[in-house]
Amino acid sequence: MPIYFDHAATTTMVEPAIAALTDAIKKLGNASSLHSAGRSVRKDLEQAREQIAQAIDCAPSEVIFTATGTEANNLAIKGLYWLGVKKNKKVIITSTFEHHAVADPITWLAEHEGAQVVAIDVDRNGFVDLKQLATRVEEHKNNIALISIMHANNEVGTIQDINQVVKIAGDIPVHSDCVQSFGKVELSFKKLGVTAATISAHKIGGPLGVAALILRKGLDIEPVLHGGGQERDLRSGTFNAPGIISFAAAAANA
Repeated sequence: MPIYFDHAATTTMVEPAIAALTDAIKKLGNASSLHSAGRSVRKDLEQAREQIAQAIDCAPSEVIFTATGTEANNLAIKGLYWLGVKKNKKVIITSTFEHHAVADPITWLAEHEGAQVVAIDVDRNGFVDLKQLATRVEEHKNNIALISIMHANNEVGTIQDINQVVKIAGDIPVHSDCVQSFGKVELSFKKLGVTAATISAHKIGGPLGVAALILRKGLDIEPVLHGGGQERDLRSGTFNAPGIISFAAAAANA
């Protein structure tokens, strides 16, 4: 029997998620349509949104569905940066220990849009140097668009003290990639205190191709995708209703 040791990359779908996906994929209808078939699918989708919100302790309106964690990270980082630029804030603070889905969008903003990146060192165990973070925040406090530091590292499992990061940040928006921690450790969006957090279905026994950005209520960041205006105009594109419904089943099971 093959032995699989790469569950941090993706893991087996759990039975409740498989069952939910199997049922949902048989149901015809676009969740954005106004006819009865579309409304029926939309009802199921919104119920799934409520289940995911309950799992991460946020308001349902704070759940923004995306296709991948990478997309959610791009939406958070670019959206918050563009919001900051409107106030002449072009500094992004991050760590030297981020996943490529965080590091690469930040690098892109530096190379293409003039973002100034400040990278905070980590110790031998991967913990962010909070004293250095506090110093850099004080140095750049009037020019910081956002801080982005992951919650749990995908390679060594280090869990950062995001509450302390938020405390140091003060009024500065904080994004945290929570893809590796959601469903594995106790995680409350409210208690974490961040502005935005990223979660993904396939890390917790859900399907590939669906994730979410949890975004603080009332904050209108700049979208990356434009089109049909889904997800409060923040993420246009046809809903992957079966994937979202399966994601909710996996979240409830985690």
